Amino acid sequence: MDYVHNLINWSDELSTLKMNAKPLHSETGIIFKIKKYALHDGPGIRTTIFLKGCPMVCWWCHNPEGQQRSPQNMPIEGTNHCREEIIGCQASVEQVLAEIEKDVIFYDDSGGGVTFSGGEPLMQAAFLKTLLVKCRQRDIHTAVDTTGYAPTPIMIDTLQPADLILFDLKIMDANDHQRYTGVTNTLIFENLEHLIAMDKRIRIRFPLIPGITDRDANIHRLAKYICRFDGLREIDLLPYHHNADAKYNRLNIPNRLKELQPPSKALVQTVKERFEHYELRVNIGG
Repeated sequence: MDYVHNLINWSDELSTLKMNAKPLHSETGIIFKIKKYALHDGPGIRTTIFLKGCPMVCWWCHNPEGQQRSPQNMPIEGTNHCREEIIGCQASVEQVLAEIEKDVIFYDDSGGGVTFSGGEPLMQAAFLKTLLVKCRQRDIHTAVDTTGYAPTPIMIDTLQPADLILFDLKIMDANDHQRYTGVTNTLIFENLEHLIAMDKRIRIRFPLIPGITDRDANIHRLAKYICRFDGLREIDLLPYHHNADAKYNRLNIPNRLKELQPPSKALVQTVKERFEHYELRVNIGG
């Protein structure tokens, strides 16, 4: 599904929400993966819940099966596309909480918790907020991994209960951002500054894509922007990888970066040092 269709779905959902005093889908949502013992989605040992739907189509997306809002069929690898599995299923808040609570002992011992990712979890805002509130009531630390591309009122309301925001910043130039993600970045920066004003704890996540995001001008502009805000001093550097190649093939989605090689260790270190020059704390891999 291309970004135009994603944005149409997003617009339709917003229109529905505006017509109802009580937000829809607060008790059920569509998830496509639960990752146990995650170590790169926030502090400590975490359970990562992947929600379906995203308004962006980044060239380097490593979860292309999370772009479409609804469940979809995907051929099973190694079966010559003769058998399929359904990606995405409806789950209730209580079902998701039951999975999260299985690992509470690991959260307590490591300072971990649950991370809601995607896709873009804010595309299922009412469901996400209910989960965040229920986790807070249970003293479970929550993080939300977001592109930042969502209507501001919905973002502000939904993320109020979250303990940590993992906020993606990719490309500073507006035209390049639209080319490589399908959307402009103006709303993203506005939303980030709203979250800063709310005094939310935020960690920036930066995908390191050779030839696209690793350009000197982009890195220096991004670092200078981050340094404008006292509360932003930590950045997760996420090197590009080929782990999603098989999923693009199975979904019959063009993989625009199929021939791109992951960044070398030397490049990763160079970019790390460039951010550190601005006195930012850099984590490689989250």
